Amino acid sequence: MPKRLLSRLLLLLASLLALAGCETAGYYAQSIGGHLALLRAARPVPELLADPATPAELRERLQRSQRMRDFSVRELALPDNASYRRYAELDRPAVVWNVAAAPPFSLELRRWCFPVAGCVGYRGYFDRAAAEAEAARLREAEGLETVVLPVPAYSTLGKLPGDWFADPLLSTLIRWPEPELARLIFHELAHQRLYLAGDTAFNESYATAVERLGGARWLAAEAGPEARAADAAFEARREAFRGLVARYRAQLDALYRTGGPAERLAADKDRIYAELRAAHVALRDGAWGGDRRYDAWFARANNALLGLQAAYFGWVPAFEALFEREGRDFARFHAAVEALAGLPAAEREATLRALMPPEPVAPPNP
Repeated sequence: MPKRLLSRLLLLLASLLALAGCETAGYYAQSIGGHLALLRAARPVPELLADPATPAELRERLQRSQRMRDFSVRELALPDNASYRRYAELDRPAVVWNVAAAPPFSLELRRWCFPVAGCVGYRGYFDRAAAEAEAARLREAEGLETVVLPVPAYSTLGKLPGDWFADPLLSTLIRWPEPELARLIFHELAHQRLYLAGDTAFNESYATAVERLGGARWLAAEAGPEARAADAAFEARREAFRGLVARYRAQLDALYRTGGPAERLAADKDRIYAELRAAHVALRDGAWGGDRRYDAWFARANNALLGLQAAYFGWVPAFEALFEREGRDFARFHAAVEALAGLPAAEREATLRALMPPEPVAPPNP
């Protein structure tokens, strides 16, 4: 690592530790140490492509990733920088594990605040045991419902100086199906294109919209008919999953907002979660033909998990409507999102709400 850049990072760490308490200082230390270890493991993609020891499958995936990266600049107006131009092989299934938490009768996520990123509804750990320990502490000390989720990649928002600090490709995602890999790269680059400190729902919904819109354009331009058909089937199933969860999340949100005795709230909450899981089983064993890929998700569904999903998808239809309004032009779309980000929070939310398509009307009972 260039010594000057290392000195700047260590100075940042020292500043954070000076401002933090012991527990927070330890968290920042593991975050920066984990990121540095990841960067030290990364090698330039051209170097790996030229290395005869690179396995053929990895070589092909790296080549494909670079076409995705070029496409993101050329077609999606995403940042043209050194991100995803290096590759790191990790010895674990996730790069970090995110902890999310919510109260027993609310879908509002507990928030953690950080320099640069602002306040967000999750906290990441490079060590799974540390993430599980934090989740246990939140349950026991604060009475919160928690979830620990593996994360295949994250963005440093393009804030660190120099190419050496740029976000690398990781073994945790490189072997994903091609459309999923493209979408994830586009999602993380969207965070570099625009990030509004302190507004998780805005940031994640915008990046998710970019991944969906960009992924569709990538498939249309680069994938064959068979790959497009397979991805269409996958996306249809994922949309059915999201729609199912959204319906029951709305019921829970309405319940929690009514208030009332805790005993009644708990009983109604248990009923709604039981109905959610039963609806999943009916869909899984019916239209999905026994596909069990979402079993683990529904088994651990709680307020934290539903709140986190809402943050990633809540405003996506609004951003997709904005993309259509801007003539499906990515440069104009990003500029319009930047204008949105500059509005006061209440005005920004009102504008997004106005962009949301109307809820479908259920047909009358015969």
